[in-house]
Amino acid sequence: MNFQSVGPVERKELLRCALKAARLGREVLIHYFGRLEHIEEKFQAGLVSEADKESERVIRDYLSKQYPDFEFVGEESTLDLRAVQSKSARPRWILDPLDGTTNYIHRFPAFAVSLGLQVGDDLEVGVVDVPMMGEVYSAVRGGGAFVNGRKISVSGTSELKDAFLATGFISEIEENLEEQLRVFSNMVRKARAIRRAGAAAYDLCLVARGVFDGYWEKGIKPWDAAAGVLLVREAGGCVQTYRGKEYGVFDNSIVAGTKPVVKQVQAELAPYILASTN
Repeated sequence: MNFQSVGPVERKELLRCALKAARLGREVLIHYFGRLEHIEEKFQAGLVSEADKESERVIRDYLSKQYPDFEFVGEESTLDLRAVQSKSARPRWILDPLDGTTNYIHRFPAFAVSLGLQVGDDLEVGVVDVPMMGEVYSAVRGGGAFVNGRKISVSGTSELKDAFLATGFISEIEENLEEQLRVFSNMVRKARAIRRAGAAAYDLCLVARGVFDGYWEKGIKPWDAAAGVLLVREAGGCVQTYRGKEYGVFDNSIVAGTKPVVKQVQAELAPYILASTN
């Protein structure tokens, strides 16, 4: 493969590989669901269990055998994001082996395996496998977005007052939580309704599918968003930061949805966002 460009044939094979890898992770998550024995708390990063670790291990082992020259960024194995933030000359898998760990631990069925592939600045492949919902979302750049093989698209909602929104909260960092509470207090008065399911990758899938009209969150990590961002864009949606630039996987804020809703959400966010928010 030419590491600087990926064509349709390569994307098709990479998608096949990503789907198989996510399926291996799904099998691990189903196996451990409701029978966990080891749960830990990570500093400013929530909970982690043996399911997270085992899912990442089997996925990484499979991907490294299929594409040994690719880089890998995983939630459980990447200790310092600063070390991988520079543009890479090699393709890079970006994995959350269990998005929605707290949901999973409490047996709430909104959790997923999220796997994206970045080549240069471009997200080329995205897969989100949602085991308990029986849904597998997939996209390749330029090829549209799908759930279980059926093409999906964002909603046609154009007004914030009509919008069904999703968001997330990072409670471990007090500054970010205070910012989000101020934003939420305003937004809940402007939109039709807001939901907080607790799994960013799945929120983005539901934006791509037209269930949610928009989604915003601060403190999101590359593995939370890489696959879902591609899904939303390929479904005809818009994904930017709070400040209105195109979202990149190392940005710390995200707004996704239909273009009109994204713009209106950003306008509502503007008076409340901190200097640390990009």
